[in-house]
Amino acid sequence: MHMPDDVELLIAGGGLNGLVLGIACAGAGLPCAVVDRQSPAVLTEASFDGRSSAIAYGSKQVLSGIGLWPAIATEAEPILEIRVADDNAPLFLHYDHRELGSDAPLGWIVENQVLRRALIEHARSLPNLTLLTPVEVGTVETSPAGAIAVLSDGQRANVRLVAAADGRDSSLRLAAGIRTVEWRYRQSAIVTTVRHERPHAGIAIEHFLPAGPFAILPMTGRRSSIVWTEREELAPRIMALPEGAFAAELRARFGDFLGAVEPIAPRWSYPVGLMLAERYIDRRLALVGEAAHVIHPIAGQGLNLGIRDVAALAELIIDARRLGLDIGSDELLRRYQQWRRFDTVLLASVTDSLNRLFSNAMTPLRLLRDLGLAAVDHLPPVKRFLMRDAMGMTGELPRLVQGRPL
Repeated sequence: MHMPDDVELLIAGGGLNGLVLGIACAGAGLPCAVVDRQSPAVLTEASFDGRSSAIAYGSKQVLSGIGLWPAIATEAEPILEIRVADDNAPLFLHYDHRELGSDAPLGWIVENQVLRRALIEHARSLPNLTLLTPVEVGTVETSPAGAIAVLSDGQRANVRLVAAADGRDSSLRLAAGIRTVEWRYRQSAIVTTVRHERPHAGIAIEHFLPAGPFAILPMTGRRSSIVWTEREELAPRIMALPEGAFAAELRARFGDFLGAVEPIAPRWSYPVGLMLAERYIDRRLALVGEAAHVIHPIAGQGLNLGIRDVAALAELIIDARRLGLDIGSDELLRRYQQWRRFDTVLLASVTDSLNRLFSNAMTPLRLLRDLGLAAVDHLPPVKRFLMRDAMGMTGELPRLVQGRPL
């Protein structure tokens, strides 16, 4: 497919954040193009990404606002309760959506494959959105008047703004000379899906073990997604275990509260780290999602953070265009960076601190954190605030997150 002449926004990266941004802006009448190095057939294969994502209530509002949620709803499992426990301690923290006086779940668990399939199908239905694959953005030349992007297949695009949604190793971020602050946690996340004998009742569990959190996330049917954070040096050995031995290690951490448990999907392993870009913008360039930030999966908030980036940037772009203003102006990009920086740095700091606090077996710290969990559990106003924060409903919210049209 060829690049149309009227494209105003070019999005590098056709992953979850890139496609949500393209759909949001194209649905509001802005000619957009999304380019990705992988073809849609590869992106939607079961073997491409075995993860599931926690979709916070605010992110669900965004997906509903761009017309995507109906294609996802039947395969999304509501999170009705969250239980946070520290190893074998008797004290724990319990969130229940009913404490907020609403029927709305705290969030949903959706397989990434389901999200990708729905996004690609919806993107193909929009006349203002062009998908170009497999191709990459090679170089971008910018000027006060616009940007010229040269693609890896030789095509050229004259656009007003380029959005980098090309992941943690973003080539556009590197080309712009944007530095990062980053480190590895010496942990790896092992991901798989299990089937269990008893229903999970929509309860998500974050079980803190000395090596890192062991998350049990409710999926449709009697299934749960496992995000098992393990020591970096031990994870490869666990990944190499035969099926029976791997299942035994998993059951030892899972417990028997849902009856018999059996892995039913391949296992994947991902390095765990933190990365924050020092800037989210350059001339005619905006970073979104993991091109701008990568956080620890301890709270399952990585995708939600990126969706809030997208909702904020889309709002600024569409408002500017309706006023006849430049969607890639320095002023608009500064407003985007100012809007998103605090939320990102705060969440990165919180997840980093939680991981460091809980991923150890020091007796004094265990006592303090267990007492802290119990104290929060008995402070309803604090609990309600933390629940709303986990739902993505605190701070300066974009219109789409509020459930209002773009």
